[in-house]
Parts: sequence; structure tokens; C-alpha cells
Amino acid sequence: MEKPIKTRYSDSELKEFKDLINEKLRIAKEEFLSLTSSLSSPNSNGTEDTSGTYKTLEDGSATLEKEQINQLAARQKKFIENLEAALVRIENKTYGICRETGKLIQKERLRAVPHATLSMEAKLKQA
Repeated sequence: MEKPIKTRYSDSELKEFKDLINEKLRIAKEEFLSLTSSLSSPNSNGTEDTSGTYKTLEDGSATLEKEQINQLAARQKKFIENLEAALVRIENKTYGICRETGKLIQKERLRAVPHATLSMEAKLKQA
């Protein structure tokens, strides 16, 4: 007798993924808060008494650093949104189903990239 093809993850498997995602979400939100708070706090390197030339260089590097932090914060915000969307898919019991092939995404892939919506097969076709 043939084993039926599994079309979705079981409730216990979904709970396991939910716990994993909630932990990643907690860490991601902490990192996001850390990034945004470093943007809002004034840059105090104690260079007020140095010459103007150094001040200009300091301002340039501070601007570049703020841009990099902004990019990291934006990336982190997107990651948080993707994780939250994955939690919605868990609630809908559609989590782990490839949106291209309709097949289950491998557990190993979901553990590595818990917000994945494509199987490796579909992801590689995109490239």
C-alpha cells in the first residue's frame, strides 16, 4: 500500500515551527530596537575640541555609519514582517507549502529560513 503524499505539516510540526519563529522574532525585534535607538542617540565621540578638518571627516563617517545602520534597520524590519507573515501561514495551516509547486518545503530549509515560501526546486528555477 502506497504512503499518501503529505500535503501539509501536522499541528505538532507547525507548533515546532511557530516556537522557532517566535524565538527568531524576539531576537530580530531586539536587534531592530537596538539599531533604531543607536540612530536616535546623538553621536558622542568626544571630538568637539579637535580641529575642523577632523570634524569634517568625522561628520562624513558618521553620515555613512547612519546610512548603514538605516539599511540594517530596514532589512531587519523586512525580516520581522516576513516572520510575522509566516506566523499567519501557520495559523492558516498553509505554512511550509511552496507557493510555486504546492509541494511541502523541506524541514531543513524551513529551519534555516523559517519565512521561506519557495521550495529549493522553485527557488533555483527563479535564478
